[in-house]
Amino acid sequence: QLIKSIGVAAALVIGTTGAASAGTLEDTKAQGFVKCGISTGVAGFAFTDANGDWKGFDPAICQAVAAAVLGDASKVKYTTTTGKTRFEALKSGEVDLLARNTTWTFSRDADLKLTFIGVNYYDGQGFMVPK
Repeated sequence: QLIKSIGVAAALVIGTTGAASAGTLEDTKAQGFVKCGISTGVAGFAFTDANGDWKGFDPAICQAVAAAVLGDASKVKYTTTTGKTRFEALKSGEVDLLARNTTWTFSRDADLKLTFIGVNYYDGQGFMVPK
């Protein structure tokens, strides 16, 4: 149910995130698949199984969006992105959405002119010192 809700929210955002992506929802429907940017392989989040099929939390988000937009969770084309290539892939239209580790910061929100739709995983940092 959570994945379905995230998929619906992401699908709504695909169609409403500004002039640069004004046609993304319509384009996605016309092309018949969701172009989804994911990590290059992070255990539990994005990895391929023995058959070469993408598995994990991030591909599940992509599948939820495909199910919400196209009625078929299998209609996904995965594109691996790196920390350096992910935003350009999204801005250029190489991918319709990113479903991968990306920290939401003020500067990214303001400077990149992209829309973060919400947090799907909380992470944290800590410091350890010897006693």
